[in-house]
Amino acid sequence: MQRPYSDISQKHIDTVFAVFKRFKRNKMPAALPQKILIVKPSSLGDVVHSLPFLNAIKSCFPKSEIHWVIARGLEGLLEGHPMVDKLIVINKDIWKKISKTGKTIKEVRQLFKILRNENYDMVIDLQGLFRSGVITMATRAPLRIGFAEAREGSRLFYNKRVKGGKEIHAVERYMKIAEALECDTDDIIFPYPLIKNNLEQIKGIKSTLKGYAVIVPGARWVTKIWPAENFGRIASLLPVKSIVIGSKDDLIIAEKVVEASGGKAISLAGSTSLRELIEIMRDAMFVISNDSGPMHIAAGFNVPVAAIFGPTSPSRTGPYGKGHIIIKSDAQCSPCFKKRCKDLKCMKGIAVDRVYEKISDILERK
Repeated sequence: MQRPYSDISQKHIDTVFAVFKRFKRNKMPAALPQKILIVKPSSLGDVVHSLPFLNAIKSCFPKSEIHWVIARGLEGLLEGHPMVDKLIVINKDIWKKISKTGKTIKEVRQLFKILRNENYDMVIDLQGLFRSGVITMATRAPLRIGFAEAREGSRLFYNKRVKGGKEIHAVERYMKIAEALECDTDDIIFPYPLIKNNLEQIKGIKSTLKGYAVIVPGARWVTKIWPAENFGRIASLLPVKSIVIGSKDDLIIAEKVVEASGGKAISLAGSTSLRELIEIMRDAMFVISNDSGPMHIAAGFNVPVAAIFGPTSPSRTGPYGKGHIIIKSDAQCSPCFKKRCKDLKCMKGIAVDRVYEKISDILERK
């Protein structure tokens, strides 16, 4: 029977942590940990950034069973993944709605029961927020790892804290925990799942276009959005056609891009699944994007990205790897990390000519 978390001493925690590292170091059979849970529900870009961590942990503990807590709508990124044995999907957006309190309480109770019954040996919270901290604590795992600088008091739910740092790229920050477990972190690999679904529509479009660019004109924050007409003007200048992608919320923005492109762009916004989006990104010649989740999918495939940044910091959340181009606002207030702004001068101040000049550098390498 698993020991109640309140009865586990710090000495026991340190012993478990040391044993896990010793198994790896001595290349002994992976008796511990038998079952690992990764808590990283969202967002799309953050989950993509977690893939190298998944690769490191699975390589470190190859016989361990790995489960993942993921937000509804993002499970397509991990479904059928050979390194993930089980997905636990949560409807976190419903949890925020007061009108859905009754449903939320019921779902949370069911979630906690599932987590406790799994008897995890080690739980790693990569999200670092109150909700993810509570989920981590609810497992009652003997080893609960998170970042020392985690927000919203979530660090109080961990019994082993790792210093990740703030002015560091998210990929490298997550790998700090793998490093603390003495896993090999030298190679940064994004292990995307193999897509086995029927993707005839996407295959047909790619076959027709042959070479194509991808434009990502939307973003979760309105402050991160470069004017749609500017993306359209860029598309009109490119030597290849462009595919405009996005969610249903981006339909109007995507239409504006197509209108301004002079027939050089087509829109698939709101009409692709996450799996289909991955396939579009996989074979793109290059990607032009705001700071967004799809941008990180492309970077994970080593597809060159021209990323436009205003209120956020490319050193933290820019496209990871080599061969990408950052077009950053010159505004003194950038980065401000604000989700709302009265004038959006940082994004509006980035000229089309400046962006196209940078993209030309990518075209010359092709």
